[in-house]
Amino acid sequence: MADAGAEFDPDEGPTDWLGNPVSCSDCPHEETRAAGRCEFGRTCVMDRRGRRIDRFFAANPRQAERYLEHPYFEVRTLAARYASPFRLVGLMNDPEPDVRAMVALRLPLNRVRALKDDPEPRVRIALAMRLAGDDLGMLFEDPDYTVRLAAARRAEPALLVRLARDVDASVRREVARRAPDYVLPGLVADPDPLVRVEVARRLAPDRLVLMTGDPDFRVRFLCAERLPAGLVVRLLADADESVREMAQSRLGQGER
Repeated sequence: MADAGAEFDPDEGPTDWLGNPVSCSDCPHEETRAAGRCEFGRTCVMDRRGRRIDRFFAANPRQAERYLEHPYFEVRTLAARYASPFRLVGLMNDPEPDVRAMVALRLPLNRVRALKDDPEPRVRIALAMRLAGDDLGMLFEDPDYTVRLAAARRAEPALLVRLARDVDASVRREVARRAPDYVLPGLVADPDPLVRVEVARRLAPDRLVLMTGDPDFRVRFLCAERLPAGLVVRLLADADESVREMAQSRLGQGER
């Protein structure tokens, strides 16, 4: 018997989650097969390949509830995608994070909030896809940056001021991309150059003078590209050639 976690051989015949050959002769869905709603090697709940399992439940959603306690986590995960949400409460404590993540995506909101304390980040990320407003803001304090980033990407821009001092640069970059304009001056001296690049893309042109001395040439290039013409002269003697050329180009076009 093959190990359930073994690599799939693309040339082998269909096998179940334990590595045993799949056969239609011992399938419990004879009526389904006769109706053309499953197909050996392509649409099969007995097969261990996720796409084939998913096709089975997509064609036979009423069968999903029969498989919510199946020993193979992939079957439980995909069954949870198609089963009635009201049958999923028992899976909130499933040992497999993928199952709990699917539950987070499908349970009614009044039940799903409890998963904010789930030990697995991918479950809390799934929860972030559902929450809004102050409920979503609860995840701004999450210890895992990937969860905070997922929350930042969905949060209303006004809430992002709470993440402007996040310890992770990728979270602060999302703040710089989407936060209201009044948040941007506070990020002008951010230690991460890519955060400052995002600020330079959005900061009001007449405020960009604050960034003309930035140590990163990409930031100064954006200043040369966006500053009012009267202030571009500050960058004609910049240490970087591309910045100087952009400043000269702006002035050469006779911008005012």
